[in-house]
Amino acid sequence: MNKMDIVEKEIGTKKITEFRVGDTLKVHVRVKEGDKTRTQLFEGVCIAKKGRGINASFTVLKESYGDKVEKAFPVYSPIVEKVVVSHKGRSRRAKLYYLKHR
Repeated sequence: MNKMDIVEKEIGTKKITEFRVGDTLKVHVRVKEGDKTRTQLFEGVCIAKKGRGINASFTVLKESYGDKVEKAFPVYSPIVEKVVVSHKGRSRRAKLYYLKHR
């Protein structure tokens, strides 16, 4: 067993909510400002998922004051506290990059 397998086994115990591309997500992100930490909510549509194991990540797109903001989150990152599915979406594509231009 190599070192990556050991790390994946330790991190793999973290429970992540099941979601798919097209779902509307509420991502609770830990933000550090100076010596204080707080939780900030980032809500948007999941437009992509990639990777597997500890390398997995997902991309969320939200519209804020008329501008579109896209942010990629590693699934097993310590800054992601939890992911909540607020609305299930139906998508027939694996990547929804066309939503960036609408």
